[in-house]
Amino acid sequence: MNIAQNGRTFRVNATAWDRRLSVRGDGKGLVGHAGAALLRKCADQTGLTGALGAAFARQGGSPVWDRGVVLVQLAVAIALGATSMRQIALLTHYEQLFGKPPSDSTVRRALEPVGTSDQLQAWIARARCRVRRHVWDLIAATKTGFPWLSVAGKALTGWIVLDLDATLITAHSDTQGASATFKKGWGFHPLAAGRANTHESLAMLLRTGSAGSNTSTDHMRVLAEAIRQIPDRFRAKIWIRIDGAGATHDLVEHMKGLNTTRRTVRFTVVWKITETDETAIAKLPATAWQAAIRQDGEVHAHAHVAELSGLDERAALWGVRLLVRRVRPSARDAGQLTDLEKKTGFKYAIIATNLGPRGLRGIPGSHQLAFIDAVHRDHAEVEDRVRTNKAMGLRNLPSKTWNVNVGWVLTANLAADLDAWTRLLGLHDDAELARAEPQTLRYCLWHLPAGWSVTPAGAS
Repeated sequence: MNIAQNGRTFRVNATAWDRRLSVRGDGKGLVGHAGAALLRKCADQTGLTGALGAAFARQGGSPVWDRGVVLVQLAVAIALGATSMRQIALLTHYEQLFGKPPSDSTVRRALEPVGTSDQLQAWIARARCRVRRHVWDLIAATKTGFPWLSVAGKALTGWIVLDLDATLITAHSDTQGASATFKKGWGFHPLAAGRANTHESLAMLLRTGSAGSNTSTDHMRVLAEAIRQIPDRFRAKIWIRIDGAGATHDLVEHMKGLNTTRRTVRFTVVWKITETDETAIAKLPATAWQAAIRQDGEVHAHAHVAELSGLDERAALWGVRLLVRRVRPSARDAGQLTDLEKKTGFKYAIIATNLGPRGLRGIPGSHQLAFIDAVHRDHAEVEDRVRTNKAMGLRNLPSKTWNVNVGWVLTANLAADLDAWTRLLGLHDDAELARAEPQTLRYCLWHLPAGWSVTPAGAS
């Protein structure tokens, strides 16, 4: 790209635009959305832009626009708040830096192949994993170190915690693949996997609105794609957390089978309670119950947990441990209580796990029922991730075409990663911003105005 400035012409290539960039604080010549430069710089310097371009190049052809640049430009726009392909025009006032943004028709041509080629998706996934490995090494080298999940004062050092969850995206028009949802709406029901504690989006499967919540095949596919996104040296210890959709026999057996001599996989999934389970709960003596704890380690005043495995025949049939939790029901629960719950005055929930009574090696106290329960209940943070995903371009899908929307979902995941990586690499010394959600970062950083200039090549 050629840029003319002060009567001189010089060239800035696709990923070296920042070599002669300086940001001013004098309040003159300001432009909005200054955070775009940080996000694009993160993509370029971590190697994401080049890796994506190389993945597309393997398809052959020689498009005018580097497809890696198009996807990254769109991901940056999504991180800034774009909700349609046309809104990539948010970057127009950065034309001197990034070049003129691609048109929405160019964006569409870049996204559509993602939904039509499984091979391209595989190449992109491998590229993302290579970049993620580099980024995680950089994060580990920061002063704050690698962000392991911490619950009740215990850091799960060495353990990558994956959360799987589905969400609903409403469609407001006749869109390919949209259908009735289980909540009687109309749209899509994508299934996602993310890493706890960082808001990285490791995998997401776009599904029709009628897709089931407990479809084991979909869960296994997304889980496999998410694990492939974890760099090799971090795959030795994985904890998988899933809500009630994960309590299918096929998925439980699949997760147990993920254990190898080189990899330890533990899981906690919400268990659908049957009459058999309630019969076992009724047999628990009063002394079996112990106080539950909150995620901050404080004792929960109105919740208790107990081991149910020895009393519940379903635990032996499935080859899992069952931990039961009881709480005083809220007014909202009153109309849904079972006879046992009405009789005892408690509402019950069960989680199934393959975590043994010895707990996690190297983490004292991880065998305690209250700790296991607290770690699984921390899965509730997935609701925050759902909000993050929707804030990152997934409140609605921009195209009537399925294949284009598949590409958009991928780019929204890239946007979530860029947001997370920029926070963890550049804001690690600011505790609040390092864990801030997209809307907060937009308000505090991405949307701020700033002045900038580009020094011509050869100038001192």
